Amino acid sequence: MKSMTGFGRGSAASADGQTGFVVEISSINRKQLEIRINLPRELSVFEPAVRSAIAAQVSRGSLAVRVITEGENNVLSVPKVNRAVLTGLVEQFKRIQEKTGLPGQLEIQHLIGLPGVIEESPVDASQPWIEETLLKAVETALDSLVAMRSAEGKSIEEDFICRLNQLEELVDRIDPIAAGLPHAMRDRMYEKLKNADFGIELDDERLLKELVIYSDKSDVTEELIRLRSHFAQFHKFIQTDHPQAGRSLDFLVQEIFREITTLGNKASCSEITPLVVAFKSELEKIREQVQNIE
Repeated sequence: MKSMTGFGRGSAASADGQTGFVVEISSINRKQLEIRINLPRELSVFEPAVRSAIAAQVSRGSLAVRVITEGENNVLSVPKVNRAVLTGLVEQFKRIQEKTGLPGQLEIQHLIGLPGVIEESPVDASQPWIEETLLKAVETALDSLVAMRSAEGKSIEEDFICRLNQLEELVDRIDPIAAGLPHAMRDRMYEKLKNADFGIELDDERLLKELVIYSDKSDVTEELIRLRSHFAQFHKFIQTDHPQAGRSLDFLVQEIFREITTLGNKASCSEITPLVVAFKSELEKIREQVQNIE
């Protein structure tokens, strides 16, 4: 089981050591997979490959990916002088000076900052080493990210087990109390009818059947069985390396909440109600943590 929160950093360099890539990946919660990639412009052609590599290892979460190029002689960031633009500017300035008679001398530092004079050389994407080196850095960052997500997932798993044990204990306390509720409700209603003096025969078969039907509305056997079944499924998901446990756990939490709410409505009494409140409080803490599971 993995958390959706984490950070990974990886780097790789070309065989000659002249050019390298540093990749940083941060991840936070999100129901679906969202990947935002910040690539240098000269590497934008490799975005689909980077995206595919990440999607192969991560199924949920919002990921921010940052790629940095480095190296003293980085072949990806060597500037190039646009000779045509530079020559054209020099000739224009000379003509203007001849016509206006303006004094001064044109120097190179006056020109290099002008738009279009210095431009980046386009990267030859057909060179296989570029993509290979970049993806190697991505894989290293992913390994680091997944390791952090797995470590946090282990901590959350331990918290789940502790809280599930508390929920199971509360159900075990509710069970014997709820088991006696139908009989107690039937007796209580019978006594009310008896004291009301409605002038009806209290041993009438139809009346007794109605009392049984009424009292059975407080029977929560079905809800208790389903709750224990959900607990077993929850344990199974958190103890196995299910690729998308988060969605399944989120569904189970909703089902558990529905069952305990039904149980609380059907078996409402001074002994059970506080236990139901405590149950929902612990379940809410589990629900919050489930939102962080991949």
